[in-house]
Amino acid sequence: MWRSKRLDLLPPYLFVEIDRNKRAAIAAGRDVIDFGVGDPDQPTPQFIIETMSKAIHLAKNHQYALGAGSPVFRETVASYFLKRFGVSLDPDGEVLGLLGSKEGIMHLPTGVIDPGDVVLIPEPGYPVYVGGTIFAGGECHTMPLRAENGWLPVLSDIPSEVLGRTKLMYLNYPNNPTSACATLSFFEEAVAFAREHGILIAQDAAYCDLYFDPSVKPASILQVEGAKEVAIELHSLSKTFNMTGWRVAFAVGNREALASLGKVKNNADSGIFGAIQEAAVVALSNLDHPEVVAQMESYRRRRDILVSALNGAGWDVTGPLATFYVWAKCPGGVDSMTVAKRILDEADTVVIPGAGFGPCGEGFVRFALTVDEERTREAGERIGKLVW
Repeated sequence: MWRSKRLDLLPPYLFVEIDRNKRAAIAAGRDVIDFGVGDPDQPTPQFIIETMSKAIHLAKNHQYALGAGSPVFRETVASYFLKRFGVSLDPDGEVLGLLGSKEGIMHLPTGVIDPGDVVLIPEPGYPVYVGGTIFAGGECHTMPLRAENGWLPVLSDIPSEVLGRTKLMYLNYPNNPTSACATLSFFEEAVAFAREHGILIAQDAAYCDLYFDPSVKPASILQVEGAKEVAIELHSLSKTFNMTGWRVAFAVGNREALASLGKVKNNADSGIFGAIQEAAVVALSNLDHPEVVAQMESYRRRRDILVSALNGAGWDVTGPLATFYVWAKCPGGVDSMTVAKRILDEADTVVIPGAGFGPCGEGFVRFALTVDEERTREAGERIGKLVW
């Protein structure tokens, strides 16, 4: 009785199901190694924590934060963007603080689409793109991502009758779960496409500062001339600075879209805790801090250990250039649910089946590099004993 019909439209939230199976294995006394949810295993860098520990004692930070973020926070975002991407932002109107990028993704459709409007969603992809669309009464249209296309959507494949009703398109590069990076030329194509068809692009850039090769340093869609007319980009401090629990992020770009998202937020939350904003300012100002650099080197070592072990076991895996995910092709043509189940049942190791990110993810499983080197090596040995 006390359940809305829209809840029945939501697909099962993958990570909840995976966590349930993992907990059952642990409850049975098994030694489980978890490559499942992309949640950093290391603590937030000490220099950020020290800032927070001071800021939390200030009385001003115990009041409602309200609004788009403090002037200092928004100015810091603008400075970060200029230094990182060479893009100028107006802190007043082109920067909006978020309670994590997930919150922004979830609320965005409510602010920019009407019931019956179409939202273009990449698949495989982050499930929240679908959830936010459904809660806003929108219709989801899948953009398949395939290996032969570099895990980029083929925009020309979208039917004209769909484009006529489309208001919003999600992109996500570097990509979760595939770890693919988009070139600036693809972003140029996407911006031109959006301008032609009157579509807002929401580019989810949560992993843009997790990359292993400076020659493929991820770009921002806002580097494209005219992108601010049709695009916003969502950034998060969660993965770059091990701050998933802090819930701090920001959206930048098109003023009208950010104002619409901000209006939804003003009716739904009371802003980012002031002390967290102060910590975020220090974090964004120290992207090259030794603790942050050391973390990326740790992910690099884990990546190399895992990819080497899987390939040594007969898998066909290419090491990612960005994100902390390894998107591994299932061995022997076995489906992803079976592979994930066998790895948990027979190797006491959690991986995410690609099918959980949508049908186009079938044939792959995702490993999150959130396990230390010793345990990653052990997991590789366990998986290597399985015969497919």
